[in-house]
Amino acid sequence: MKKVEHYVQGQWTTGKEEGTPILDAVTGEAFTSVAIEGLDVPEILNYGRAKGGEVLRKMTFQERGNMLKKLALYLTKRKDAFYDLSYRTGATKVDSWIDIEGGFGNLFANASLRKLFPNQPYHVEGDAIDLSRGGRFMAHHIMVPKKGVAVHINAFNFPVWGMLEKCAVNWMAGVPAVVLPAPSSSYLAEAVARTIIDSGILPEGALQIINGTVKTILDTVESQDVVTFTGSAQTGRLLKAHPRLIQESVPFTMEADSLNASILGEDAVPGTLEFDLFIKEVRKEMTVKAGQKCTAIRRIIVPEKLVDDVQTALAKQLDRVTIGDPRLKEVRMGSLVSHQQVQAVRDSVNDLSKEAQIVYGNLDEINTIGADAKKGAFISPILLRADNPFQNTVIHEREAFGPVSTIMPYKNLDEAITLAQMGKGSLVSSIATNDDTIAKDYVINAASHHGRILVLNRESAKQSTGHGSPLPYLVHGGPGRAGGGEEMGGMRGIKHYLQRTAIQGSPTTITEITGIYQQNAKYKEAEKHPFQYHWEDIQPGMSLKTHKRTLTDNDIQNFANLTWDHFYAHTDITSLDGSIFEKRTAHGYFIISAAAGLFVYPNKGPVAANYGLDSIRFLRPLYHNDTIYVRLTCKEKVDRDVSSAEHPSGIVKWHVEVFDANFENRPESQKTEKDSPLVAVATILTMVEKKQETFIEMTEEKIDECLSNLKADAKPKWGIMTPQHMIEHLEYTYKIASGEIQDFEIATPSTILEKVHHSLYNYRKFPENSQFPHLEKDTLEDLKHVDLETAIEKFKEQRKKYLEFYKENPEVRLKNLVFGELNKYEAYLLERKHLNHHFEQFELI
Repeated sequence: MKKVEHYVQGQWTTGKEEGTPILDAVTGEAFTSVAIEGLDVPEILNYGRAKGGEVLRKMTFQERGNMLKKLALYLTKRKDAFYDLSYRTGATKVDSWIDIEGGFGNLFANASLRKLFPNQPYHVEGDAIDLSRGGRFMAHHIMVPKKGVAVHINAFNFPVWGMLEKCAVNWMAGVPAVVLPAPSSSYLAEAVARTIIDSGILPEGALQIINGTVKTILDTVESQDVVTFTGSAQTGRLLKAHPRLIQESVPFTMEADSLNASILGEDAVPGTLEFDLFIKEVRKEMTVKAGQKCTAIRRIIVPEKLVDDVQTALAKQLDRVTIGDPRLKEVRMGSLVSHQQVQAVRDSVNDLSKEAQIVYGNLDEINTIGADAKKGAFISPILLRADNPFQNTVIHEREAFGPVSTIMPYKNLDEAITLAQMGKGSLVSSIATNDDTIAKDYVINAASHHGRILVLNRESAKQSTGHGSPLPYLVHGGPGRAGGGEEMGGMRGIKHYLQRTAIQGSPTTITEITGIYQQNAKYKEAEKHPFQYHWEDIQPGMSLKTHKRTLTDNDIQNFANLTWDHFYAHTDITSLDGSIFEKRTAHGYFIISAAAGLFVYPNKGPVAANYGLDSIRFLRPLYHNDTIYVRLTCKEKVDRDVSSAEHPSGIVKWHVEVFDANFENRPESQKTEKDSPLVAVATILTMVEKKQETFIEMTEEKIDECLSNLKADAKPKWGIMTPQHMIEHLEYTYKIASGEIQDFEIATPSTILEKVHHSLYNYRKFPENSQFPHLEKDTLEDLKHVDLETAIEKFKEQRKKYLEFYKENPEVRLKNLVFGELNKYEAYLLERKHLNHHFEQFELI
């Protein structure tokens, strides 16, 4: 029997002993086993800290995010291979989708968070803090990756989602992971991990996986490590109390089982949409993953007058749930993950039934489709009813981790809140109501005991992700019994793996450390206008002082007429008595507009567009005949992804300071200690293009130089073309580009044509061995010209026709076989890429 393998210290390996058999949850067949004997756990942790951590910590958040995105795309293309294994865990197609593609979705979601972090390996948190009246001593907070490993212990049956929802977060933070999935479904986690390792997308050491229970895993963790646990509250408490965790102050996050409650609002009576939504949601949470979800609904809290209605409606819904082989389309609920789990659920139901009545289902009878109920780990949905929930406390203390839930009544909303809180902390609660007053009352008063609360009503129903779906952007965890931990939560989750450190120093020093310009730091005078630099060459602190401009009375009145902003301070000087204004006052937005007129560089250059305004403050009024100048300083650079028809670019945040040029000439009697020449500050954003350093510009001189070195017997670096075939191919594409050949259909599928078209604008080379649609693969066409020299002459003639065509028809758009319709500029971009591609193929450049 093949053993499940571990990936540790750069290689796949198995434990030395025979191992513990793992059974197919549906058929009962023993098809694999897990063994851990012989694994050197301390060295595995050291390997991750050194090998994976060193590389990840040096990557920027942008690089880490793009790595996750690339990995998510890679796994998604191979997702079908994981479904067959998932069926062995007892999961249906829907269950498997939640686990597998939900896990990949976590990678996508966390990858997108790169846009919220600076373009550097560490994070700068919050705003700067002035520690001195003169502004020459300040503080800030930075957050750097911990120099340890993330140890993820997952005892629940989500082998893909459970691994990736945690790893996505620590990888984004720059921390490697050692994953320990639940042994009963570890074969699926192994398959996904193997695909990840084979992809080569992650740096070596970023992921190690131990597929089995390692009781000594915490014995050698260190203070820079982070431990997360998903499993039973009882096991979690034992781990949390481990002496090593206490001794080393190791951060420990626990997501434990919890008695999640769903409340039916008093307004949601039978016949309302909310009643129907509630019933369907409860049925779904009882049967998806056969109830083996830490977020499943365990307690159904309903108005006492509606208990019978809810019981009847739920029974009808559960009658529609077919149980059996999850591979069959007609099956709606599969099995539990193991026979041990079935026994644990039976024991829990027996305890619950001492205080609650089983009103649906039977522990001893189950009808299955396409599977043997005795061989597989099957169990019927069980619905209980507890009519005295304040006296029968076991229903608030004992969780049956399967398709089991208990109905209980409440008299008023205060009672419903109290019942929900009797679970002593849960991951999630929900309420179905169309009364926002009820919703607010419940949420505000129940929030102290829950990590997440869903309000379900007719307005949100179609787009609601449901009671049981944790989302990457939201905190996943809960107080008390639920473990007291937090996972995911967007930036919040990533920060769990970063060390927050307060830094103090001068504004200039803090600017250099954070990579963000700080107020009062020394300026770095730009040698030329900052808008003339490409994104890579702009640095925080780079600054320009502008010439001056006097604001006239006519300027102010004209601005009022142009914008229709006739606020009295700008237009009615007879109404200034009792106001803060002394004379006709310039509009704040006119000041910013005038400032832009002073600092904007008029000529075309790397600045592609104004991207927006982040913040703006007016510190004191400016009046007619006041004179201003501006200081424009690079505050921060933020990388960005480009997928549309634009060149690669980043965002530059500019610190704009508007100064009163006449301040120094004002009499001292008119100045106070708080006075400053600074009258307005703003942060503006510009989109700045990146340098194009990939392709050589193909001028006529450069083409002649390249072709003069082309020999008839030259061998290509890739492909089967001869030099003459290459030149004749280029001639043919110029005929397309100049409109001589247009009688063809675009070969690229319409579903991806826009994306392919936009790729002309990026700075990435064509892949080697790219296939041209009109050329048969691995076959050379017959040559049209007598020799290479003739082919080159014809190629040059055709290129001249192409240039003349666009000179005479600058607005025309022509079809291209691969990229669709192209304008003149796009034709130029294609020509540059295409010539570079083939000239590099024959080592001419």
